[in-house]
Amino acid sequence: MRNAPAASVDSLAAPASVEGGEPQKEIPFAIMTSDDTHARTLELLESNAYFGMKPSQVTLIKQEKVACLADNDARLAVDPQNKYRIQTKPHGHGDVHSLLYSSGLLKKWHDAGVKWVLFFQDTNGLLFKAIPASLGVSAIRQYQVNSLAVPRKAKEAIGGIAKLTHADGRTMVINVEYNQLDPLLRATINPEGDVNSENGFSPFPGNINQLILELESYIEELQKTGGAIKEFVNPKYKDATKTSFKSSTRLECMMQDYPKTLPPTARVGFTVMDIWLAYAPVKNNPEDAAKVPKGNPYHSATSGEMAIYRAHSLILRKAGVQIGDPIMHVFNGQEVEVWPRIVWKPKWALTFSDVKRKIKENCSISQKSTMVLKGKNIFIEKLSLDGALVVDSIDGAEVKVEGSVQNSGWILENVDYKDTSIPEEIRIRGFKINKVEQLEGNFHEPGKYSLKP
Repeated sequence: MRNAPAASVDSLAAPASVEGGEPQKEIPFAIMTSDDTHARTLELLESNAYFGMKPSQVTLIKQEKVACLADNDARLAVDPQNKYRIQTKPHGHGDVHSLLYSSGLLKKWHDAGVKWVLFFQDTNGLLFKAIPASLGVSAIRQYQVNSLAVPRKAKEAIGGIAKLTHADGRTMVINVEYNQLDPLLRATINPEGDVNSENGFSPFPGNINQLILELESYIEELQKTGGAIKEFVNPKYKDATKTSFKSSTRLECMMQDYPKTLPPTARVGFTVMDIWLAYAPVKNNPEDAAKVPKGNPYHSATSGEMAIYRAHSLILRKAGVQIGDPIMHVFNGQEVEVWPRIVWKPKWALTFSDVKRKIKENCSISQKSTMVLKGKNIFIEKLSLDGALVVDSIDGAEVKVEGSVQNSGWILENVDYKDTSIPEEIRIRGFKINKVEQLEGNFHEPGKYSLKP
């Protein structure tokens, strides 16, 4: 980790730390939606019992749409099906700032003792592995804004975090979109533009659009601006003549442009995390992902799930566990690394120190293995796993898992994305899990237990 000063659901925000609160204090959660996603988001939450949260924890804040533009002269675009109706599109995820302010949520969170607010995109589930350390950076450095970033290859299609210096000496640490970064560098400090440094990466780390804001200063700023973010237009043209749009465009704003409203004295920084720990977005469908050139990230449901297994495997390996090396396999036309399928609930381990405390010496997990940990007080000691192991326990149960576990395990079986007889959530992964055999321990009464084969 390095740090330095410096589309479904549209955006989400949640307080990241509560001062003086007990460890299990409920964390409120806000989801910004639009007319396109609001009803479906609410239906998803209700049909899944809010995924274990209380309905009172969750607030939906809906952004409005804005009029679309048809051409370079900014003529209004009309609906092809109704010439008396103007086309509209969402205004961009930058609206989350004004909505949080106008809804009164920020004041409510502040009054409850909240110190930090985390903004994250719904496609990147791996992010939460990086949050505790990034939050620590914000607290130690007293950052008002902390942008999470990952190492970035020069000219890679991801925005870069840069420190910009104005002619009058003012400075600003901000995301610069990738299509603007290279021309900016050529016009200022490097005629070659964006190039890799000696470590093989660009000096400008990749912005993954996850922010941690210090709440009190955030509220103070929004009292001045109301949360308004500078707008821009980004039309997609049909050809190089740039005279016709592929589709209508609109004024929009971006969440990560918030630092542009801050004074030069504001403490704005970024935290760079390794990609394997912090960045595995799921945004491409299987067909598009299969067309991605070999060696480039697929950013699909398949690669996103495999990234979770890789992260957990590498975390355990760093904690001293012998982890079997991955094998390469093709699912939905995508060649991915298949690590041991290791998952745990956040209550088992939020930080690396939690992992170290609960994993003892001389443990090994083979590549074909699956391990599922669903409990707060599960301790692994001298475990040799070659198969599947599932441990489910309540908070009041302390479970020690040890010994040599060998069984047929859980097998990943390819499925065809085009086979509509298979549920979509399985097809987009490219595989189903055949639970052939496992050692399973369920502990639903308080006490101390030992799980051995």
